[in-house]
Amino acid sequence: MEPSEPFFKRIAIVGLGLIGGSWALALKKVGYGAQRIGFDAPGALKQAAESGAIHEAATGVDDAVRDADLVILATPVGKILELLPQVKTAARPHALITDVGSTKQRIVQHAKELPAGGALFLGGHPLAGKEHSGFEHADSELFQGACYAVVPLSEVAMEDARAKAFVSLIESLGAQPCVMDAASHDVAMAYLSHLPQLLSTGLAGMVAERAEQGGLPLQLAGSGFRDLTRLAESPYSMWRDICLTNMENIQAALDAMIQKLDTIKTHLSTRELEKGFDQARRLRQKLREKD
Repeated sequence: MEPSEPFFKRIAIVGLGLIGGSWALALKKVGYGAQRIGFDAPGALKQAAESGAIHEAATGVDDAVRDADLVILATPVGKILELLPQVKTAARPHALITDVGSTKQRIVQHAKELPAGGALFLGGHPLAGKEHSGFEHADSELFQGACYAVVPLSEVAMEDARAKAFVSLIESLGAQPCVMDAASHDVAMAYLSHLPQLLSTGLAGMVAERAEQGGLPLQLAGSGFRDLTRLAESPYSMWRDICLTNMENIQAALDAMIQKLDTIKTHLSTRELEKGFDQARRLRQKLREKD
């Protein structure tokens, strides 16, 4: 149950796309009694204000974060890295700064390099998303049941009252906080998020090339192909920074996938292929049990 006096009284959300917009809408839905301030391009600000997702539209980043108790950087990773020094300087000393970036090592390292003292930085990444971006796709229930990675700069940071309050807040939104280090997060994401995106994009691209050459009737594409290529609707702008900031891990995951595909290719006519099907089916069963 939400306390009558919220720990964070003013929450600034910089970036009102899918994740930032969903943060604002979720806070509104659960009735968290904080003033919500947003900053983004005029179009997104207008949509957010008209929907009641935010109470105030800031005129700039400094204006948004100056009096905030919680600052959420909900922009692409490259922009988060660019904004961190500015936000750390503009934020009040008692504030908590967090982000929603899909990669964490570069962001955490950058945060560590900033002057000590003042606002506390706590990395974050909600494992909830869609293949579409923009406030129009934001959802007040986006975080329901989702793992929300919390990545502190040090173990002792989680003892800070601001960090504890943030964990309680994301729990109130229906998410499940998962505290981890940046390196472990980025390795896991390379295999569980970034590789699936690139496989979907690669498959759709390959089939598009074959179809353009003729002789590949796309009307035969069934639900399996459509399911596998759903992520291919994601725009490059959403993934450019992710690929740049997690390149080594993604390359390792791609190498492992190429090796697995070579193994499948080698055993198309042998019973060894059955072992691969059994292993894959067992994993899917485990995932279904968690749903």
